[in-house]
Order: sequence, then C-alpha cells, then structure tokens
Amino acid sequence: MLIGRKTEIKQLDKIYQSAEAEFIVLYGRRRVGKTFLIREYFTKKKCTYFQATGLRKGVLKKQLSHFAKSLSETFTHGIAIKSPNSWDEALHLLTQFIEKVESSDKTILFLDELPWMATRRSGLLEALDYYWNRYWSANPKIILVICGSSASWLIKNIIYNKGGLHNRCTCEIKLAPFNLAETSAYLAHKKVKLNSRHILELYMALGGVPYYLKYVEPGLTAAENIQNIFFELQAPFKDEFQKLFDSLFTESQAYIELIELIAQKKEGVSRVLLESTSTFSPGGGRLTQRLKQLEQTSFIESYFPWDKLRGEYYKVIDEFCLFYLYWLAAYKGKKLMQDHWLKQIQKPIYHVWSGYAFEAVCYKHINQIIQALKIKTAESVSSWRLIGKKGISEGTQIDLLIERNDDAITLCEIKYTEEPFAIDKAYAQILAKKKNVFEKETKTKKQIFLTMISANGLKPTLYSEEMIEGIVTLENLFY
Repeated sequence: MLIGRKTEIKQLDKIYQSAEAEFIVLYGRRRVGKTFLIREYFTKKKCTYFQATGLRKGVLKKQLSHFAKSLSETFTHGIAIKSPNSWDEALHLLTQFIEKVESSDKTILFLDELPWMATRRSGLLEALDYYWNRYWSANPKIILVICGSSASWLIKNIIYNKGGLHNRCTCEIKLAPFNLAETSAYLAHKKVKLNSRHILELYMALGGVPYYLKYVEPGLTAAENIQNIFFELQAPFKDEFQKLFDSLFTESQAYIELIELIAQKKEGVSRVLLESTSTFSPGGGRLTQRLKQLEQTSFIESYFPWDKLRGEYYKVIDEFCLFYLYWLAAYKGKKLMQDHWLKQIQKPIYHVWSGYAFEAVCYKHINQIIQALKIKTAESVSSWRLIGKKGISEGTQIDLLIERNDDAITLCEIKYTEEPFAIDKAYAQILAKKKNVFEKETKTKKQIFLTMISANGLKPTLYSEEMIEGIVTLENLFY
C-alpha cells in the first residue's frame, strides 16, 4: 500500500496515460522508498513490468548475468537465458523481447540502481543512449524508469548528459522522506498507536524514511523504540550511518568529515568557514562538488541568511544524521546499558538536542507553518543572526523569518518543551530585545509580527497576549 506520495502518484498517472514514450529519472536518499513506489504503482496497472537491479560493487559479468535472469523472469516464464557479453547485447535482447509483446498495454523498463550497473568502461550509458534514441523513444508503449540513490551521478550522467541522452528525460522525480502526517499514516498502517508527541520524538531520530520507520514496534513508546533501534547490542541501525555513506560516495570518509563539521552548529556553517577549516581546497572544486552532492541527497541544504551579507550557509537537515552525530558517534564501539536512551532523555543535554532537532523538523514543514499562521503572501523563508560585539552591540538570533509580499515580516520563535510554554516577564524582555535589535540592525520599515512555534502550545499569560500574534502547535505540523 502506498502511503502519501500524492504528488508523485499524480506524475506517474500522467506518465501512464501518455500517448508517447516516457523517460523517468527517479532519485532520493537511500531507504526512502524509490523501488517500492515504482513497483507498487506499476504492478497494479495493466502493463508488462520489467525490473533489473544493479549490484553494488558488482563486476560487469555479474551485472549482465543478473540482467539475463531478470529478462528470463519477465519474458520467458523463467526459462534460462544465456548471459549476454555486453550491455549492447543485453539491451538488444531486451528490445527483441519488447517487440514480441503482443499486448497494447504499457511496457515498463525499470532499471533500478543504474549507477551500480554502469561500472567503469562498461559501455552501459552508450548502449542506453543508442537503444533509447533508435528504438524505445519511438514506441508509445514504453516507459523507461531510471533510478538510483546516487542523485549526483544520475543528475550528471542522465539528466544533464552531454551526449545522446541530453534532454531526453521527460519526468524528473526527487523522492523525499515522509512528512509528519505521512509518518503518522504509515505508523497507523503498521498498527503502531502513538500520539503526536511520540511520533515527533521518533521523527527527530529516524526522519521520515520508510525503511527506518519499519522497525518501529507496536506497543512500545517512542523512547523504547529508539532504545531498541539504536542502542541495543544487536540494534539494526548501529552501523547504518557508515553504511549509508559508503553506499553513496566513493570517498565516504571525506563526506562524513564534511557533514560532521556542518552539524556542529544548529544555524549552519558558512561557506567561508568551511573553506578555512576543511581539508578541501576552494580552488580545486572538490568542496563545491561534495557540498552539492550532499545537498542533492538531502543530507544538507544551502541557504542565505535574510540580510544576505554573510554569504551562503549550509546546515544538516537529515534527522537520522543529526541523531547519529549527536548521540551515537561518541559511543561507537562501546557497550551500552539496556536503558541507555531512557537515561539520556532525563538529562539537560536531551532538551538541548530536542530543541535543535525540533527546529530542523519545523524547517521541513514550512508550508504547514505558513498555513497555520494564515499567511497568504509568503515570499521567502530564512533565519537571522547577529553576532554581538563587546561594548558595541548585542547579539541575537531569529529562529525562523518569513518575509511576505504585503509589506510585513513574521518572526517565529521555536520552542520544544514537554509542557505548554509560558512567556514570563524575563522571556518577554528577551523577545522584545530580539525584535528591537532586528529592526535596528536591518533598518527595515516593514510591519513586524511576532509568533511562536511551540510543540506543546502556549500557556496564556499577560505577556503572551500582549506580544504574540500567532501560534503554531505540533498538531498544525501534522496537516
């Protein structure tokens, strides 16, 4: 059963109903459900469904052997087919089988993990170029689906191919993890009955990655599930972080070091700082390339602070990576107690992390926040930070800033607390200072609205009624 994926299903519906040959490129981080989406959608349609999957680190001979088995399963009822000697021969065989299909239904050619198939000097891209342009593109029954976790490889070699595949992609799909609403629906489908707070706690550790959520067990709290998934002796994701990067990047350690550096600050790290502290030469292009690849696989995102004066920043947005780097990296190789996580959530450091993680979740649910605040004219979303100078100016930070087209700016303060957050006199002074410093330093003449995003709501006080002009709660993020 497909949970969520409404936008992608609409795209696939349009492709399936097309009167022309279609060429889909599908990518997204590992474990996000790319293969499941294509298989579940098309196997329930009237079509001939062919799927071949690349082998990670598989040599050419083995890749071709597995391709022949896939041909056998689809076209010859399991009768063995001699393994082809090249990709040209393999795609020639596939073309012959396609031409023998008498049905007028669609023929789906799903090449899963193509980057693993296209080994060095394999000739696969050249063969794919030839057979798409010479045969398949003229056949209105064909839907070619190219898929892989290595987004950068697919973007470079397929979408922006400089040869015969240039501009041949008719549909590009970047599959994102589930949002909170989709995560809730998925867990409900698994008979996991948890309230919004527990689902959020799981989301801050696992993100909306379906494969990770599959390990959540019914009848356990979020904390108990996290203990089992990450901290037990045989925990399934004890080594997932390393495996994740090894599967996506050849020089995985360099990417890990880079993401560790970016994750050190919740507001992100500037490009200037990365160039001055990383081992990558800014002139050589390696830093630019690796940042781009991390962004394409949705581990980080780039942004410009609202004033745009401090240049480009990068921040980690993948919940699983943030959780691992914050809670597991330091304990790698160590034996932990059975109640390790249950003890951590009682410590002050947990509240620091949960605030950090909740802020990252909020940035992934900007549309829900804008809708809850009834903002109809949002233009851009960013953050703002002023580093104080002793004796000259006070530092401050705006968690979330929504610039609008109606001559106004909404400033959002993000809070994660177990109880409804109460604005007392001292905190009211902090909020007033933030607003005043922002107006003074930016010299903006726009109307400023001050709002709160509080996971468990806002406790009514004299100060909240005077200062706060909009409230977003956790329930709003689930729409």
